[in-house]
Amino acid sequence: MIIFNLVIFIILLFALFKVLQRTQKLGWTVFIGLFLGLIGGALLQNFYDKSIIDGTLEWINVVGNGYVRLLQMIVMPLVFISILSAITRLHQANSLGKVSFSVLFILLITTAIAAAIGILMAYLFDLSAEGLVAGERELAAQLSVSGRIEKVSNLTIPSLLLSFIPRNPFADLTGVNPTSIISTVIFSAFLGVAALSLAKENKDLGERISQGVDTLNQWVMRLVRFIIRLTPYGVFALMTKMAATSAWSDIVNLGSFIIASYIAILLMFIVHGILLFVVKVNPFDYYKKVLPVLSFAFSSRSSAATLPLNIEAQTDKLGNNSVIANFSATFGATIGQNGCAGIYPAMLAVMVAPTVGIDPFSANYIFSLILIVAISSFGIAGVGGGATFASIVVLSALGLPLELVGLLISIEPLIDMGRTALNVNGAMVAGTLSDRFLTQSYQ
Repeated sequence: MIIFNLVIFIILLFALFKVLQRTQKLGWTVFIGLFLGLIGGALLQNFYDKSIIDGTLEWINVVGNGYVRLLQMIVMPLVFISILSAITRLHQANSLGKVSFSVLFILLITTAIAAAIGILMAYLFDLSAEGLVAGERELAAQLSVSGRIEKVSNLTIPSLLLSFIPRNPFADLTGVNPTSIISTVIFSAFLGVAALSLAKENKDLGERISQGVDTLNQWVMRLVRFIIRLTPYGVFALMTKMAATSAWSDIVNLGSFIIASYIAILLMFIVHGILLFVVKVNPFDYYKKVLPVLSFAFSSRSSAATLPLNIEAQTDKLGNNSVIANFSATFGATIGQNGCAGIYPAMLAVMVAPTVGIDPFSANYIFSLILIVAISSFGIAGVGGGATFASIVVLSALGLPLELVGLLISIEPLIDMGRTALNVNGAMVAGTLSDRFLTQSYQ
């Protein structure tokens, strides 16, 4: 039966390949893969015993986990070269400060708003971690995040900020630390500023550096596009595993959290639309133009994998300057993620607080929570697991028990799709707003 299941899986993979080859519509093919994965996983769970399911998924995981590893492989090179390429395109070094400040300010403000909305939803739905029981899947999840807990549980906010400064940039390029991504951003930013300084002293040398960086940027982007073309197959395998192993009773029991999360996500999309309207950008036209990017983010659950599509949509469809587009897309994949670093940690902190006798809706607690969420949103990885890391940092800073981080693992994939789409949209909104604020000012 395992061999039979794998033959069906391979046939469906080939069918997805033919659909993509014929239509050349990656977004639709990804959604087909997602739909087939949900159906296939549900059939596995309902018609086979655990041994056959485990045997089948062991092979299916080669495709799903292999795709995730490829995404992890490109994160650091992509973040590094995107920032470096954006800076070397600037005509003046002081323009770097304007662009960076604008993008970061918008990302952090929207993250703070997202945290406030998450707190509101937790209040309206009366969400609490009291009475939650950790099942077998949740206990396994707690073990899987224990390494991250050990690394960041003792971090204070000042020590967290200090950890962003790279001691060994080459080690950070391997992703060895929880804050490696933001450290890589800082290292590439310093390299970019150094390139601008050299270009002032020696125009020919600056031009050669700029050409070399641009060549490397195009090289890495081509690699990224190769991996992105594998998304339908990776999503199909990952969704099959999720549907085959999810405890549907747990999902039903935690239905209130799922509904509250998606209402919060929807409200943040509305907030983004209002911000766009303020700078005279038609929100309806905007969402029509970026819908393919949001669809890809939703199905892939990876802000980092969406980077090239994010930049392309900003420059080609929204008319944003390429420098600002690169900055906002890259920063948005690592800093100020409205969904993973804003809504989710805030809701979880409100749910956990009553278990240690804290009133989660006191003014002092809410203010502290929003501030900590905004600050800790720096350096959240954009390839899955970012929400877990953000939650660990926030709960640790508030002195709350970290053992409860894994209790919602059963419904993580369902919520993470919406959170990732919101993260990516937050980056594009930051780029669009910054472009309207800074047009021509960096030239």
